Amino acid sequence: MHLAVFGGTFDPPHNGHLALCLFARELLEIDKLIISVSNNPFKQNRGAADEHRKRMAECLSREINFTGSCSQVSGWELEKRQPSYTVDLIKYVRQLYPHDRVTLLVGEDSFREIHSWKDYEKLFSLCDIVVFSRTSTEVEAPPHDSLRRNGSIAVIDFAYEVSSTEIRELVAAGQSIARLVPPEVNRYILEHGLYLQP
Repeated sequence: MHLAVFGGTFDPPHNGHLALCLFARELLEIDKLIISVSNNPFKQNRGAADEHRKRMAECLSREINFTGSCSQVSGWELEKRQPSYTVDLIKYVRQLYPHDRVTLLVGEDSFREIHSWKDYEKLFSLCDIVVFSRTSTEVEAPPHDSLRRNGSIAVIDFAYEVSSTEIRELVAAGQSIARLVPPEVNRYILEHGLYLQP
């Protein structure tokens, strides 16, 4: 089985996350996708509580599964109640699925900071890494070609300019985000009054 892991703060999940997951599922022939809601020590200024972030990730997962069931949400990182690191997550997934191929899906911005990640060198022996890169930029390693392999790393051109920060700012300003997030995520944000200014 080919298993992919996509981690993030999902504060909130948006259509860029959705498009990336659907694109990866088809292009990489993924059998199971684990969406892991992180407790990233580098992102302390969160807009929504952990419970809300996990429930919104579940909304994202259901949206993915509308077109073919393969996605599930993991709250393992949140349950640790301490900073979580990608290498620990992948080790945990490896324990659950010791005989399966594991691929880590990561955005270009995160990949550019990989040298600051805890024990990042160990990742290359634990999983494949697929980087989703904006077409207007270059990723230093490996060379920037669509799905060009270099050891256990591949780069895929992927342009979807939307960010969770932008969405939080729009909500705080009273503007609609309906075109930027999956419908169920939008409903959840409205129903729970998330990201409104105090």
